Amino acid sequence: MSAQTTERETAQPPVRQASGLSLALAQGGIEFKQFVRTRESLVFTLLFPVMLMLIFGSIFANVVITPPGEIPAVTLSQYFVTGMIASGIMATGFQNLAITIPIERDRGVLKRYRGTPMPKWVYFAGKILCVAALAFIAVVLLLGVAVAFYDINLPDTGQKWFTFGWVSVLGLVACTLCGIAFSGVAKSGRAGPAVVTPIALILQFTSGVFFQYNALPHWMQQFAALFPLKWMCQGLRSVFLPESFAAQEVTGSYELGRVALVLAAWCVGGLILCLVGFRWTTKREG
Repeated sequence: MSAQTTERETAQPPVRQASGLSLALAQGGIEFKQFVRTRESLVFTLLFPVMLMLIFGSIFANVVITPPGEIPAVTLSQYFVTGMIASGIMATGFQNLAITIPIERDRGVLKRYRGTPMPKWVYFAGKILCVAALAFIAVVLLLGVAVAFYDINLPDTGQKWFTFGWVSVLGLVACTLCGIAFSGVAKSGRAGPAVVTPIALILQFTSGVFFQYNALPHWMQQFAALFPLKWMCQGLRSVFLPESFAAQEVTGSYELGRVALVLAAWCVGGLILCLVGFRWTTKREG
């Protein structure tokens, strides 16, 4: 009898371990649920850009920024909308992660993750999947408001949709990696918003979000050109504004090749910064 029992036990199939993909998807689901249940994050990451678009779009609705008589005319509200879409992508990637990761580090969440058998990359994959879902929702909301209230036309050619896709994806990857890397700057969870929010506002004011980029002082243009947001705004303007508006750009062109090059460079640089500077524990824990 004991021999038969032993044979049955040895004949049982081994316990199947979850694949890396299923672990990443599960982690992404957990991250998304945690985000949705945090009202503050939900409001300031997803709804705040929409509120800004409604407020500033209404203020700038009658301000025309193309030369008199040019057809089609472009209003400052339409120009502003393209920048807010880029800002929404930055908010879900850079701001969201640079603020939430220090909080998790402060609470010991990252330390506990590090002590589990779960591969470390699964944690980051969950963050990336969550950010991708949030960015998609943010862009849909902003596009809905832009089309409904500010006469923005959706891309009418496959080429424009393709440009919209690669600018959004490269920009989101760059902002996400920079957010993970920058999460090590804040010394505590409480310090995260105080460190990250001013940087985001400075980039918005200097990158052609609230004001026409070519009207800014030269030194501001040079400063903004160092960071992804300016190039995201420029790439999205090529999608949503008339081709004739390219003459209003600093170089007289949308420079899509340079947009792709700069955003790709920030993706590589952000990955290097993540590998070098990410911390699982606070400085006091070593």
